[in-house]
Amino acid sequence: MAEKPVSPGIAASAQGPSLGPSAPPSHPGFSPISLQRLRPPRLRGFTLVEVLVALAIVAVALAAGLRASGALVLHAERQSEQFLAQLCAENELVRLRLSRQLPDIGRLDFDCQQGGQSLTGQLLVNPTPNPNFRRIEARVISQDRRPLLSLVTVMGRS
Repeated sequence: MAEKPVSPGIAASAQGPSLGPSAPPSHPGFSPISLQRLRPPRLRGFTLVEVLVALAIVAVALAAGLRASGALVLHAERQSEQFLAQLCAENELVRLRLSRQLPDIGRLDFDCQQGGQSLTGQLLVNPTPNPNFRRIEARVISQDRRPLLSLVTVMGRS
């Protein structure tokens, strides 16, 4: 059998073609890519810095959500207080209208129970240019002395 001509740089050996002096001995199926297959696979994951940044982002988002939900609760409580205060003020003004007497000028205090809460109020009766009418302002105050509502109307002689 005749030997086949070999191109320069590649020498034929009994094990197969050689890739040069620094290459490992070749065997069937060997390629430079197969060396990468022999290395243990690197575990892929998140670094500590990435995890801490993600936790910081989540913490900020949760804090913002907590603050927003707290504001909603306070708003709902305030709305409930104002609704009860409006009922008190309207009831007191209706009581005055049903009495069919023009109230005296000055200040009248009243107490009101609505929705299990004790509210206090003031009726401020002021004169108008026409002596047949009075300007009446009903102010409702919470138990901790915060003004909740002010309702104004004009009442005339019956």
